[in-house]
Amino acid sequence: MTLQGAINKTFCLLLLLCLSGAYIWSKAQSDPGVAMGWAVGGMIVGVIFYAITFFKPQWSAITGTGYAIAEGLVLGAVSAMYETQFHGIVLQAVMLTVGVLLAMLGLYTTRIVQPTQKFILGVGAATGGILLVYVVTWVLGFFHINVPYIYGNGMVGIGFSIFVVIVAALNLIINFGIIEHGVANRAPKFMEWYSGFGLLVTLIWLYLEILTLLAKLANRRD
Repeated sequence: MTLQGAINKTFCLLLLLCLSGAYIWSKAQSDPGVAMGWAVGGMIVGVIFYAITFFKPQWSAITGTGYAIAEGLVLGAVSAMYETQFHGIVLQAVMLTVGVLLAMLGLYTTRIVQPTQKFILGVGAATGGILLVYVVTWVLGFFHINVPYIYGNGMVGIGFSIFVVIVAALNLIINFGIIEHGVANRAPKFMEWYSGFGLLVTLIWLYLEILTLLAKLANRRD
């Protein structure tokens, strides 16, 4: 595993994500229904590829590629939906995501923030807590039970979204650490794909959370 190799694989996955997203974005302009169908399919396929990649990192060159393409379909449709409601919000979300990525990379490379054991445990616990909230609200949704406040555009909902964005951003530090550790310890070549896959997962999460936060703020202004 080399640093340049990891960078190349990450860009490759990002390119596939963007191309897939651009395709479904164009579809959504003419037929939103069809686009959402692709998005649901992409979500299902993406979860399957995610699970396979998590348990079989040796296959990440193939499964990570499949995940990037599948999630591109989801992001393209979701982004088109938000753009219809709030013109210009997607560009803002993309720019903020890139900005956060560069800021976290700067903090990491200057050693201001490092993924120490305590840092990883703290961010991991926060990430697990957020995931638990998502799962609980998803399950309750089947019983038509809505969790108040956190998904609204009130102060609690906005505060929750800001917290999630911060946690997602801190996960980037862990991703950078995994890449550096892998290079330093001469990890197997497939780890270039696997580390790129991990970074892609975090960036997708960060982008969606920023998009949600911007939508909440836009709704609050209306």
